[in-house]
Amino acid sequence: MKKVAWMLSLAVVLSLPALAQKDKRAQTILDAMSKKYKALKSYQAAFTYASAGAGASESYKGDLTVKDNKFRLTLGGQEVFNDGKTMSTYIKESNEVNVQDYDASANSELNPAQIYSIYKRGFDYRFVKEQKQGGRTLEVIELTPNREKSPIATVQISVDKADKSVRNWVIVNKDGKRTSYTITKFTPNVNVTDSYFAFDKTKYPGVEVVDLR
Repeated sequence: MKKVAWMLSLAVVLSLPALAQKDKRAQTILDAMSKKYKALKSYQAAFTYASAGAGASESYKGDLTVKDNKFRLTLGGQEVFNDGKTMSTYIKESNEVNVQDYDASANSELNPAQIYSIYKRGFDYRFVKEQKQGGRTLEVIELTPNREKSPIATVQISVDKADKSVRNWVIVNKDGKRTSYTITKFTPNVNVTDSYFAFDKTKYPGVEVVDLR
């Protein structure tokens, strides 16, 4: 569950309001990026995930689809279905699904559907640099938690200067663990039905349902 947990907890619990240390250039870039994604009715992103630390490393390909407050995430043999009310985590290896209630208002920090606004609470941020990548100019922003108990040291987000899309982000933990996500394909306003975000056990023969509600 660790891989999915990292994705879902990118905006780890940081309940204190944002304080000072706000870089105006960084905020302008982040606000433009956030506005871009909030204007979309839906989107789908293919990405690569890599993690290294404590002498171990792993990498996977993943896929995330978001529509309003619903999302579906596939990563490393696991699928997370969230229809806005119920979250179901399917584990392919054991053919098991864990089902639980989902309260978006209480768990917004765990919701990939809101990943593009996490900087608005619990972080200070600054513009770091511009860099070239695959013919694109990326603007790199560093976020630093303003809560001492946070396990995160920094989060770096790279935003395409031309279209304000997120190209990658890197989380560095205080224990030295480094986790990165790189977008390999992005499709805005995909045509997807609401049923796509709900787990359908008829499509998973023999699945064991663990109801945690």
